[in-house]
Amino acid sequence: MRRRFDLRVYGYVVMPEHVHLLVDEPPVTPLATVLQVLKQTTSRRLKGANEQHLWQTRYYDFNVSSHAKYLEKLRYIHRNPVRRGLVEKPEDYRWSSFRRYALREPGIVTIEAE
Repeated sequence: MRRRFDLRVYGYVVMPEHVHLLVDEPPVTPLATVLQVLKQTTSRRLKGANEQHLWQTRYYDFNVSSHAKYLEKLRYIHRNPVRRGLVEKPEDYRWSSFRRYALREPGIVTIEAE
């Protein structure tokens, strides 16, 4: 989706039952369309034979209007696994962008971390 729609991803966390993304609005295609394609593509690949739905029908968005709010949302995303009790520290969770920011390690999703 990043390459196909020129989507800039700044942060993410993949939780057991939901995902958080911090992204820019793509330059040409509306974000709602990009997320629809993402959901359709992953559903086809991951959904079990007896499952009707993999994703909820709606996503919840929030427009980030300042650098302070950007940092707040990024921290929220990275601390989500700790709050849920999945790990003790954000760096212990493999399925987020935290290690890219803190340790400069590549993650499962390439992000714009500079």
